Amino acid sequence: MLPVVVYLPGLMCDAAVWRDVRAALALPNEEVVAEYGLAQSLDGMARIALEQAPVGPLVLVGHSMGGRVAMLMAQLAPERIAGVCLLDTSHVALAHGADGERERDARLRLLTLARREGVAAMARVWAEPMVHASRLKSPLFDEVVGMVSRRTAASFAAQITALLARTDMSRLLQELAVPVAIGVGREDSWSPPSVHEAMAGLAPNARLQVFDTCGHMSPMEQPEAVAALVRRCLAAADNGVA
Repeated sequence: MLPVVVYLPGLMCDAAVWRDVRAALALPNEEVVAEYGLAQSLDGMARIALEQAPVGPLVLVGHSMGGRVAMLMAQLAPERIAGVCLLDTSHVALAHGADGERERDARLRLLTLARREGVAAMARVWAEPMVHASRLKSPLFDEVVGMVSRRTAASFAAQITALLARTDMSRLLQELAVPVAIGVGREDSWSPPSVHEAMAGLAPNARLQVFDTCGHMSPMEQPEAVAALVRRCLAAADNGVA
């Protein structure tokens, strides 16, 4: 029997981000889409997701912020984890100095917009750099905006707090003894392929795939390719090999 897949959404995303991936996989066994509530730390999100999942074996599929949650889950409960799939994410800490302050200021400006004009107004601004340029003003772009708009400003504040406190996860990648699949959109400007190449170099059992014509939202932009990557990770986990 295949391991149970636990889907871990990214910032302000919900089960909709995985809809087409799950449809393409059409798995016969149980799946879990984690919900983090108002957790204000990545560690807290990881603990909540572990509580929502069966005992195991589990294959963790994390997108963006969810990739960091996946790495922490594997650290917290390594005996339950059979494989990890990391999509459009990163392992580095918040930058020191001016770069880190620019990120902090940009995130807090979006939070101010969400509180002042509503999450939908913020979502439209936030989503523009997240998808491939060809998908701006497309139905898919509207789906991304609609998904983010279903969240609240309180959720946004909690998740921003968690992300601004992120730490370097290089050691966690190095300690992953299970098969690791890493995927990224070729045009992901938030967390580019070079970051994922570095991650693949750290994890001992990692394989990297770059998705063409794809930005940061690979599960929605290229669901068939993402599903194929998850399927390979599942097969490797089921066999206990990378």
